[in-house]
Amino acid sequence: MTRILVVDDEPQMIRVLRINLLARQYEVVTAGTGQGALDSAREDRPDIVVLDLGLPDLDGVEVIRRLRSWTRVPVIVLSGRADSHDKVHALDAGADDYVTKPFSVDELLARIRVVTRRQGDAGDAPGEVRIGDHTVDLATHTIEPEDVHLTRTEWQLLAAVVTEPGKLLSQRYLLEKVWGPTYRAETQNVRQYMAQLRRKLEKDPTRPVHLLTEPGMGYRFQP
Repeated sequence: MTRILVVDDEPQMIRVLRINLLARQYEVVTAGTGQGALDSAREDRPDIVVLDLGLPDLDGVEVIRRLRSWTRVPVIVLSGRADSHDKVHALDAGADDYVTKPFSVDELLARIRVVTRRQGDAGDAPGEVRIGDHTVDLATHTIEPEDVHLTRTEWQLLAAVVTEPGKLLSQRYLLEKVWGPTYRAETQNVRQYMAQLRRKLEKDPTRPVHLLTEPGMGYRFQP
């Protein structure tokens, strides 16, 4: 049974999430503070952490940083902070996804399912992925049908995105992974190359269904 650690300082929110998660056969542990979250993560070994950023003792971003110093447990941020800077800081600290309050329980459950599937696939690097009408082989750098040519940088960016399906990846993360740490501010690079990948691979580049942009946060590959 998947164990979820819910971290929020609002008892009503804890109650709502606990009821809904238990009804879907998840095991639930809770914490109301940042330190409580860190202690529970070590003692209860959750499979997923659902974390509010506005905690009374530690900022949620700091909690993520401390978790990332010793564990790769997926972290889904559930926060009332809608500013893009807060979202990017959380993602850069190591969060796997970000849901803004008020939120749909169904949306949160869907994000949890995506993270759970990704955990199940951990260690299995995708060989082939389907994007639009194209089958992309990451190992051989080939695309069927053979009417599409990707540059070296396009291959690197595509590989960075599709090897973490469903995960929300910040611009900074992709810049460092593809271009290196000296390009952290060159956000136009990611926008430009993602647009090029959509034009080459998506059926309708104006309405992508696989290479998605999450405004103010980053990018996500949806298989």
